[in-house]
Amino acid sequence: MPAIVLLGAQWGDEGKGKATDLLGSSVDYVVRYQGGNNAGHTVVVGDEKYALHLLPSGILTPDCTPVIANGVVIDPAVMLQEIAGLQERGVDTSRLLVSSNAHVITPFHVTLDKVTERFLGKAKIGTTGRGIGPAYADKVARIGIRVQDLFDEKILRQKVEGALEGKNQQLVKVFNRRAMSANDVADHLLAFADPIRPFVTDTSLVLNRALDEGAVVLLEGGQGTLLDVDHGTYPFVTSSNPTAGGACSGSGIGPTRITRSIGIVKAYTTRVGSGPFPTELLNADGDALREIGGERGTTTGRNRRCGWYDAVIARYAVRVNGLTDFFLTKLDVLSSWENIPVCVAYDIDGERVEEMPASQSDFHHATPIYETLPGWQSDISAAREVDDLPANARAYVRFLQDVSGAPISAIGVGQDRDATIAVADFLSTETSAGV
Repeated sequence: MPAIVLLGAQWGDEGKGKATDLLGSSVDYVVRYQGGNNAGHTVVVGDEKYALHLLPSGILTPDCTPVIANGVVIDPAVMLQEIAGLQERGVDTSRLLVSSNAHVITPFHVTLDKVTERFLGKAKIGTTGRGIGPAYADKVARIGIRVQDLFDEKILRQKVEGALEGKNQQLVKVFNRRAMSANDVADHLLAFADPIRPFVTDTSLVLNRALDEGAVVLLEGGQGTLLDVDHGTYPFVTSSNPTAGGACSGSGIGPTRITRSIGIVKAYTTRVGSGPFPTELLNADGDALREIGGERGTTTGRNRRCGWYDAVIARYAVRVNGLTDFFLTKLDVLSSWENIPVCVAYDIDGERVEEMPASQSDFHHATPIYETLPGWQSDISAAREVDDLPANARAYVRFLQDVSGAPISAIGVGQDRDATIAVADFLSTETSAGV
């Protein structure tokens, strides 16, 4: 049976939580394969609203096993707080599995993340300050601490001491901060060993055996394509690979296991933090998109920058992820506009460019070229079939599909769990024709 990748096709915050939760009833495992508690998913179930930061969205679906795989960096305090919060609301978290190879975010990672951003001043990247970048840096530098190290006190203390040798020099001499105690950090981490031990296992082995036995595995990316450390708007990116390729290395599943790659796109565009954003609206339309769409970060609480739909980055997402389908979210947010522009290309120094510029400098200077479509100016939240949508809404969706390069197989028309138009079966081996 298949492994399916579900990922953001813009700058994150596209509504992956809703899409994952929607598919969760049809899949057996939902896997977070990268990122940390810098990603946030909001899922609405009935009258209940859940904000998930580290745990996979599948934790809200009965009989689905949620997995935090090896590519994730874990702050154990945050994970346990999130588990406790869900348990208090009656959610069963006992099915959660955590990779023993996942790396751990320590107090010194959080400290370094915050002081480095302050030190950069106007050149700051716009990180969440939660230690994700420094934890990934240590992973690549081969001085990282993994979940399995929490169960061996001797190894843990050695690793913490080794990591802090250089970091304390940096804290004291560069940032004028107090050195951190290796013993205090080790004691802090050791306190989490027993509470997280029941969840820890070899998740790569579990997932591959599950696929062998006919289970359906959904691989859930955090952030979005344009925040990928290799393929995003570098350096204004995250520290891992949310793109489809990262799903393999981040979960321990081989690429031949993946049969579908689904990109989540909003019916407009948002981004959080610094970096280029060609369709950004610094006017009343941008304010209205933010207000109507509730565009505040699930994890950070920061206002999101808002702009019209950008088909250039959608086509780029199709290319680098091998997308088979799009899940279009928040179509209902556009219901009050008389006319809706869509960016179909860029003007860069007088030249029309229809693909993502290879040069970051060119992308910074890109001016959107718009085609404007008529709005529908009516409530669509009750629509459950494509034919329930007003004619102009259907035309808008079909236009996005035509200019984005992959079929649109589902449409979100509201916050509620069931406020979705399913155009095609994501579990089918047949290629969707879209709307």
